Amino acid sequence: MGLGCMRFPKTAGRVDQRKANALVSAAIDRGINYFDTAYVYSGNEAALGTALTALGKRDGVFIGTKLPHYLCKKPEDFDRIFSKQLENLQTGWIDYYHIHMLGNAEAWERLKALGFEKWAGRKREEGKIKNLGFSFHGGRDDFLGLLGAFDWDFCLLQFNYYDENNQAGVTGVKAAHEKGMPVFVMGPVRGGMLSDDLPEEARQAFGRVNKERSPADWALRWVLDHPEVTMALSGMSSLAQVEENSATAGEVLPGMLGEAELAVYTEAAAILNKGKMIPCTKCGYCLPCPNGVNIPGCFACYNISHTFGLISGISQYMQVTGQTTPVRSDAAICTACGICQPRCPQGIPIASELAKVRRRMLTVVSKPIFRVARKFLGIK
Repeated sequence: MGLGCMRFPKTAGRVDQRKANALVSAAIDRGINYFDTAYVYSGNEAALGTALTALGKRDGVFIGTKLPHYLCKKPEDFDRIFSKQLENLQTGWIDYYHIHMLGNAEAWERLKALGFEKWAGRKREEGKIKNLGFSFHGGRDDFLGLLGAFDWDFCLLQFNYYDENNQAGVTGVKAAHEKGMPVFVMGPVRGGMLSDDLPEEARQAFGRVNKERSPADWALRWVLDHPEVTMALSGMSSLAQVEENSATAGEVLPGMLGEAELAVYTEAAAILNKGKMIPCTKCGYCLPCPNGVNIPGCFACYNISHTFGLISGISQYMQVTGQTTPVRSDAAICTACGICQPRCPQGIPIASELAKVRRRMLTVVSKPIFRVARKFLGIK
């Protein structure tokens, strides 16, 4: 069990240091020794560093933070950002250093061209980086490509019972494990969507099997039931969440879930999928697209936008279809060539459905966001 610090309690838009200290202290008291943050989480690294220093616990825990590769335009940026991170965290080393939101092999090649491998190698020799890995939010094939691009020490990906086949999914989890990589999981409760925001109908389904467990407990158990998962990383923002999640993690072992329990996850996912508008099973038979469209990814984000709201769908779409990378794979680049159509076992009219995705995702709100993000990152 790891503590995701992105959701540290805030007061007036800033991390509440007193509450953050209490949260970190409670987590350590309950056996949690991994703390995850990132350079781009405003004030977050500094808050974690201050908390661990105040508690005198730096030597007894593991810190994971992330390099925003999309902000690195020249080799000097690596040292500039890393030095600031060490200062923020009040430490001399990082235990688990992630390349933040590494989306595909092309993004990794760009980093290599800037000399990242040599830079990271020096930091490892100096003992300033103990383990090097990446965090991921893209599609399954991109994840599998990245696994073979470098001898990574670990990976961090989103995984939960709703996203079993979204993003890297269970295929990615198993592939990383087969390579001997520790698999860290983020989003076990999907940012609260599988806990506080879970529909009542799904809550009732879980309650019929075990009324004592909360939706968060159910969601966490599903992740921890997988033997390939090394650690579940949960963004806890209250002492009650720390207590509940650590208690669950303390009693669950892989393979403990029974048939009735596993069946109710399928039922809950089906309830969540009632908003599904495109019946894609993500089999991938439609790929490869000659134009590079991530067809299953586009459909998944469209369906998410109906299940969990447009903002959530657009956020996923931005990451899954490479809106912030030089190689896009969104619905807008579909030419309706029709090559994919005969391959679809579900008989989905792919080109017309992609047009629907394009209309929904490229809204008056999202278009400027995509343009600004690409301009900021120097992408045409």
